[in-house]
Amino acid sequence: MPVEVIMPKVDMDMASGTVSAWHVEIGATVVKGDPLFDIETDKAAMEVEAQNDGVLYHCVPAGTEVAIGQPVAWLYDKDEEVGDAPVATPETVSENTTECSEPASDQAADVPNPLETQTARTDKTRATPRARTLVREAGIDITAVTGSGPRGRIQAKDVPQTSDPAFASPTIFVPETGLLNITYRNGGTRNPIVLIHGFASDTKSWKQIEPFLADHPLIRIDLPCHGKSPNLRISSFSDLVKTVRQTFDDLHLDGTQLIGHSLGGAVALAIADTRPSKVNSLCLIAPAGLGPDINGATLSGIAKASRAESIAPWLKTLVQDDTLISEGYVRSVMATRTQSNMRAAQIALAGIVFPDGTQAFDLKAALSRVEMPTRLIWGRRDKIIPWQHALTAPGNVAIHLFEDTGHLPHIERPEQIGKLLATSI
Repeated sequence: MPVEVIMPKVDMDMASGTVSAWHVEIGATVVKGDPLFDIETDKAAMEVEAQNDGVLYHCVPAGTEVAIGQPVAWLYDKDEEVGDAPVATPETVSENTTECSEPASDQAADVPNPLETQTARTDKTRATPRARTLVREAGIDITAVTGSGPRGRIQAKDVPQTSDPAFASPTIFVPETGLLNITYRNGGTRNPIVLIHGFASDTKSWKQIEPFLADHPLIRIDLPCHGKSPNLRISSFSDLVKTVRQTFDDLHLDGTQLIGHSLGGAVALAIADTRPSKVNSLCLIAPAGLGPDINGATLSGIAKASRAESIAPWLKTLVQDDTLISEGYVRSVMATRTQSNMRAAQIALAGIVFPDGTQAFDLKAALSRVEMPTRLIWGRRDKIIPWQHALTAPGNVAIHLFEDTGHLPHIERPEQIGKLLATSI
């Protein structure tokens, strides 16, 4: 029998909560204790862990408000047949499922959290604690937000609904320190493959081609300000390369196969140029660094997006067939981008390496210097970096151009790209 995942009651006055983000995809296997989803109320935001093992299905969309005790998803046994969403059992439905009410006392409603005084106004703008937290994190002027609550009180749902330019995402972030995140997959006896993802992506972007590389151990590096790597302050493209190269050096590898995509492709090329004895082969998928052109609007749109609705149109520009960008895919991407500090760090990084929507670094000379077997893979419908940049490559570099393919060949054509990599490494 499937097990309900219910909306928990985390506050005495709470009658409902909003699922703000999912941490796992539909159909994913979860273990008790795994982070499952985030909820938010007008008073708090928190992460909810799985209370049971199982496979996740029938998730309510992110942004849905659900009454306390009502199911937000269901967990099935691994071999259990999945049909329509089951009907919630009466025992799990809270008696208090009425709409959340506003505090009776205006004075109580307007008492600010001591940690939120920097967003409070002397004329006492009416806003819930959660709404104040959201405007502070987003760098928004609270006076520009129109409240939908009683007497114009600003609620959490009011903050992300505006599209006015005054609500631009923050570009100031709190720098962090630490080592870059690395994930491993053991497998096979052949030389290891190091994978470096692109801007606003993470190590999970390689998932679809990994089955074709089963004969190799895989080492995936998260760029600074991405995935689980710290939000480092990067001063230049050279500084970015230096940071990733130090991580590469710390691996103490020989005979590495290096694969990079987009910005990660540029970093991979720079590493291969400066560590030629460590790299046996190089594969660059729609790499940056071979021309000045880049779709800065899309990169900025993805980096700034704080909601599934705002990131979805930008994600669709990455591919030729936008049906690949399903609601579930958008939800899974947004679940990795809930931290405003990371988004702000990426905006700052884009301003350094792609100022004014221009590639500020040139690696054509580096490409002409590398002597290991090198391949360029590009989609002829790439709307982010023109595929014609591949034509600047010297004659010893193999070029593979794919029709009806955008900026993500390894996601749009995983079988073709995976087999190409497997046979050429």
